[in-house]
Amino acid sequence: MALAPLTFSTDNHGWAELLPHRQPTKTLTGTHRVPWVVIGAGVTGLSAARRLAENNPNDQVLLLDARQLGQGASGRNSGYAVAISQFSGAFDKEQERNYRRIARINTQGLDLLRQQVGDLGINCQWQEDGYYHTAADAASLKEYDHFKDHLNRLGYEHTLLNKDDLTERLGTSLYQAGIHVPKGVLLQPAALVQGLGDNLPANVTLYENSPVLKINRGEPCHLELENGQITADKVIVATNYEAPKLGFLNRYIMGSTLSGSFTRQLTNDELSDLGSLKEWGVLSLHSGGATVRLTRDNRISLRNTAEYHGAVLMSDTFLSKRRDIHRAAFEKRFPQLSHVPFEFSWSGVEGISQNFTNFFGRQAPNIYLAGGYNGSGVSRGTAFGAALADYACNISSDLVDDCLASVPATWIPPRPFLDIGAFFKVKMRFIGVGSDR
Repeated sequence: MALAPLTFSTDNHGWAELLPHRQPTKTLTGTHRVPWVVIGAGVTGLSAARRLAENNPNDQVLLLDARQLGQGASGRNSGYAVAISQFSGAFDKEQERNYRRIARINTQGLDLLRQQVGDLGINCQWQEDGYYHTAADAASLKEYDHFKDHLNRLGYEHTLLNKDDLTERLGTSLYQAGIHVPKGVLLQPAALVQGLGDNLPANVTLYENSPVLKINRGEPCHLELENGQITADKVIVATNYEAPKLGFLNRYIMGSTLSGSFTRQLTNDELSDLGSLKEWGVLSLHSGGATVRLTRDNRISLRNTAEYHGAVLMSDTFLSKRRDIHRAAFEKRFPQLSHVPFEFSWSGVEGISQNFTNFFGRQAPNIYLAGGYNGSGVSRGTAFGAALADYACNISSDLVDDCLASVPATWIPPRPFLDIGAFFKVKMRFIGVGSDR
């Protein structure tokens, strides 16, 4: 049974609303016969389409998105391109190879993005100075010790910071300890996605607001859209948490809905009440702690809720209630800015697996899929997209091998057990969060 177009809902709250108006590309209509189709124009799909075009310069590639560029999950994250991932808990010697494998994937994705942003002249507020992992309460201070040991054992560059150091840099006295990891990037996620989508190779055609409603498997595949049909030799699915809608990863991936708020732009006087840094990003060392940024355009962004919400965005009514949680966290960190209002709030959905693994590989003889980044999709999704395109073209590489080495995902039970289990799984990340929220 085919989906309905409204299955892929969206709203006008997100990082894209901070950018100048952009005219979307046309929707797909009519009948098409092509060698390649990529479904999903987030960072994974954009990366896959670009690499397919490079590998096959004489082939036409269709890139389809159900929404406008920047309105999907890739334009709704907090804009961190991670190189070094934090793993909760004590360092596990038996997992060292896996730690290093994930860091290699992240780093290659970051390298690809850096080259593309530079070569294409994309203005996405690229800031390559890393970010801060911080701790304010007992549980996160324990994770501080674990992460410090992790970084030392793996030989990754970092700087330890005390409360005074963090207060001087960030302008908040909330955090008791922190670690600055210089390898990583802050960026405007919607600007990145729009820039990549507006500068695709000549043999890639992007269609926005063009959801695929049904995939009829076979060789070739037949794709049904509201006002069009496509026959394709090979298909790449890069829809992350929405893969089950198209018949993939059912019971293996779920969506966690997060929410956050932006302040209005701060004045020069208000900025002077903050720390010495003009732009920064904070990742809590507690899994339920707030992600906070001072952006290049002088806003503070704070995100500190995550919940199972049926893998959809929040209505304005739901979002207004979450805004109260954002507000309390903001004023706790920045009492000197308690008079500064939020300009708007937003929600976004991340794809997570039961055992926090990623998905990569062949789903059918001519269908390939990548996704499930558990909150680290900007760099990792870029790497997975390029590697999946190579894999679909029978091109081998160390990156392909690293992506294929992702451990199998744990099965998720069906509804209503899914709803109950997902609710408690997401809720557990906030146990002991305390002041870090």
